[in-house]
Amino acid sequence: MNKEKEALLKKAVVFFKESYGYDPKVAGYAPGRVNLIGEHTDYNDGFVLPIALTLGTVLVGSTNSSDLCKIKSNASLDEDTSAEFHVPSVNKLLPGEPKWANYVRGVVAFFKGTVKGFDAVVVSNVPLGGGLSSSASLEVATYMFLEGLFGKTDCLKEKALICQRAEHEFASTPCGIMDQFISMMGAANNALLIDCMKLTSELIPMDIEDCVILITNTNVKHNLGTSEYAVRRSQCEEAARILKVRSLRFATLEELNTEKAILPDIIFRRARHVISEIDRTRAAAQALPAGDLVKFGELMYQSHDSLRNDYEVSCKELDELVEYAREVEGVLGSRMTGGGFGGCTVTLVRSSAVEKLKANITSKYSNTPTFYLATPSEGAQLLEL
Repeated sequence: MNKEKEALLKKAVVFFKESYGYDPKVAGYAPGRVNLIGEHTDYNDGFVLPIALTLGTVLVGSTNSSDLCKIKSNASLDEDTSAEFHVPSVNKLLPGEPKWANYVRGVVAFFKGTVKGFDAVVVSNVPLGGGLSSSASLEVATYMFLEGLFGKTDCLKEKALICQRAEHEFASTPCGIMDQFISMMGAANNALLIDCMKLTSELIPMDIEDCVILITNTNVKHNLGTSEYAVRRSQCEEAARILKVRSLRFATLEELNTEKAILPDIIFRRARHVISEIDRTRAAAQALPAGDLVKFGELMYQSHDSLRNDYEVSCKELDELVEYAREVEGVLGSRMTGGGFGGCTVTLVRSSAVEKLKANITSKYSNTPTFYLATPSEGAQLLEL
């Protein structure tokens, strides 16, 4: 168990004892994630290439001989840090308050086994709202916790799909499958190439030698994400309809350019991003295990430029971070990651240049950044108490 996970578990156990006055019996863990490349491709039947992080969520607890599920959190944007609800066999579970508990409620509602009452606490070190998938981390940790209490239920893919359903129906977020897949299936020293149409995945060995992945949080979030997400999605659907393909996964840049005259410019640019990003993600998945990090870095820069210019989901702060990364010798590639309009960048940088990169960003960036070194880590698991 790495130091971050060990510290998180220790904190959760102390929190549980303070909350309930006895020792927990089960601990479920699931990591956050960062997507290396493949942005806004998931709902276009494309590919994504995330890694699981050492940042994660731990849910510890025990059964409580009642029909009530009680849960407390130390990491929530809601004022109310505790929630209580009946097991599904007593009352059908519905979304409610506090909002953070809906991720837990949803997983409990759709869990394949029989859920009995439990006491639990949640502790996480995944930054909230930073685009590192704190929500999927909570969902998947909840599923692992329930399996620890009530027995194994299903294969990894089905468990990930249940967690995705919980987010769709209890948090009203129409997310793709990437976050739950990587949190459930991540592996140390590997990225995960996910085919969002076939719902299959392949581990991609990461031979990055003397390089590291640096995540930089802009610490800003512009309130455009939800509304603009729906707009981009409908624009992609319109492009597919005009191109007479099931989705943009089935279109090529050559076909797109041939039909440019009949496409509104904004629809053309949205489609160009998605089609080229799917191609870049496939190429990146080949470059990574071959150790061609220069090529991988070039693809990262191309991805950011496309997200900024064609898909228009970047923002001033993200562009600044990528620009300041480009200035530093030893940086191979950098891009925004996540939905956009804030959140984080992900940068491939030589180990020897990390401090120089941090210093350049810190001295020039218009806000205050936060840095995380990302090590490709294992996915969800039960932790030993």
